[in-house]
Amino acid sequence: MTIEFSYEKKSVLQALRYHFLSRREIRLMIVLVNVFALCSLLLFYFKKILPLAFVVGSLLWFVLMISFWFILPALVYRRASTFRDHFQMEFTQEGFSLGNERGGRSWRWSELSKTMETPYYFYFYFNPTSFFLVPKAAFDEAGIAELRQLVKVVRKD
Repeated sequence: MTIEFSYEKKSVLQALRYHFLSRREIRLMIVLVNVFALCSLLLFYFKKILPLAFVVGSLLWFVLMISFWFILPALVYRRASTFRDHFQMEFTQEGFSLGNERGGRSWRWSELSKTMETPYYFYFYFNPTSFFLVPKAAFDEAGIAELRQLVKVVRKD
């Protein structure tokens, strides 16, 4: 199966947000900051702490959410020229290949550490921080089902 695609900035930013927020350490940090903010709210309400602690907890929460929701995805998008290219991708039982006007590369399915599917993308992870986004918009319904089956059979995830 062969597909061709380019990326849309808006959907890539959303995919990057999903990647960041799906990381275990980031989710843990968000939970801890939320607990800290709630505890500071309760302690402030019962007049056990000064308003400064509540303000600091709230600011920490806002900065964290703005960072993961806006700043990090925008930085990654801006630095990666990959998202501005047009690609051709071929999937086989042995692996997949990716190419554009400057060249190409092939990978065996065994080189992937993880695969993940969201409503708009397939994520092919090579390690916890290195991944490739494959837009579902490049497939028809039969192609999406075929790729799901292929990944399921060869990866046994």
